[in-house]
Amino acid sequence: MSRPSVRIQRLPHGEGLPLPAYATEGAAGLDLSSALPEETPLILLPGAFAAVPTGFAIALPEGFEAQVRPRSGLARKHGVSVLNTPGTIDWDYRGELMVLLINHGPEPFTVTRGMRIAQMVVAPVTQIMLEESGDLSETARGSGGFGSTGFGATFLKK
Repeated sequence: MSRPSVRIQRLPHGEGLPLPAYATEGAAGLDLSSALPEETPLILLPGAFAAVPTGFAIALPEGFEAQVRPRSGLARKHGVSVLNTPGTIDWDYRGELMVLLINHGPEPFTVTRGMRIAQMVVAPVTQIMLEESGDLSETARGSGGFGSTGFGATFLKK
């Protein structure tokens, strides 16, 4: 399988940090690290959130997007996640990759320079054409909403 080429620009405050990378051969996401100043870690109090710089900007090919997603280890061990999950980076964005971290955990969490804080998955995008219609085709599900197709749906019904 061929891999699309993505240009990456190291910003001045990203000097000395590794490029985003896949942790294993089978990883879907590239690990993103914090580019905070060494002498200024970020302390996220419970419930607090902040945009954390990565020190890099990318140029995705047209027709692709990047999604910034939480790292499962941070979520499981500390309750730290990405607030706007997944954060979408459009192909025409050329600014710094930022990660909007939130601390859902019970304790303050310290983000330091070089810490792996999120992962980025790049995927093709399909843009659609909307066609306004007075009605929609019928399906077996119809307009059944949240939980209407599976186990546990009864708690939603009155």
